[in-house]
Amino acid sequence: MNQLDRLYRIRDMLQVRGKVPIASFLQELEISRATFKRDLDMLRDRFHAPIVYNPLERAYEFQSSVRVGPRFELPGLWFNQQEALALITMHSMLLQLDQTGFIGPHLDPLVERVESTLGGHQTPGEEIRKRLRLVSHFRRSKQLAAFQQIGKALLERKQLQIRYESRSTQELSERNISPQRLVHYRENWYLDAWCHLRQALRSFSLDLISECKTLHHACRELSVQELDRYATAGYGIFSGKLKGVARLRFTPERARWVASEQWHPAHGLKSANRIEPSIY
Repeated sequence: MNQLDRLYRIRDMLQVRGKVPIASFLQELEISRATFKRDLDMLRDRFHAPIVYNPLERAYEFQSSVRVGPRFELPGLWFNQQEALALITMHSMLLQLDQTGFIGPHLDPLVERVESTLGGHQTPGEEIRKRLRLVSHFRRSKQLAAFQQIGKALLERKQLQIRYESRSTQELSERNISPQRLVHYRENWYLDAWCHLRQALRSFSLDLISECKTLHHACRELSVQELDRYATAGYGIFSGKLKGVARLRFTPERARWVASEQWHPAHGLKSANRIEPSIY
């Protein structure tokens, strides 16, 4: 029986029987006194289980003055060490990407609990943050004041009224939009949304949204297929129908690197003379 199974068994025995002598734990779990002590320490120190020893009954029990449910409950989702480290690494990456400060704080409590199950004086997250660096190249410094409100409306499927500035003309416009999905592209956030003013699907750069108000109207829903067709018609976030096909020829030195890159879902690759591949 592994330690996880033992922790659940100890909890169940205490909840069902109330008071359990140490001999019962050792016999039913088939473990030594030292192993039981380690399991008990983990339940108390890492999961805050209010388990006390009653000297009069010579048995262990949950402390009667503490409500067991809200304070202590073994988590229903467990990770092995590799899975826990992967989660902590992903959290560290998100913190570096999350210039909005919206995602990180909500994940911090979960990651702290995961780190506590791994033990050690220095948390894995601290070490990972020292060893992992994401380089931002095109990030804009403007704060995204409306990010949380947009994210909330997106999940609740509510329309938004926004004040938006065109990057090319600097013109301001007010629009009602139905948010469809957030897109993170080259260190910046964009919102794919149905624009009720233009009666078409549009991408809005979040740093150009100066005002935002959540409306009571439900969103106009678009299928995932429609969103994907809109997103993959152009390059990156730049959408639009195909106007022509360009053929690019590369030197042999560059061709071997370009051959492994995908610039567009529908691009093709061929070699004219087996030396200089072309992308079209």
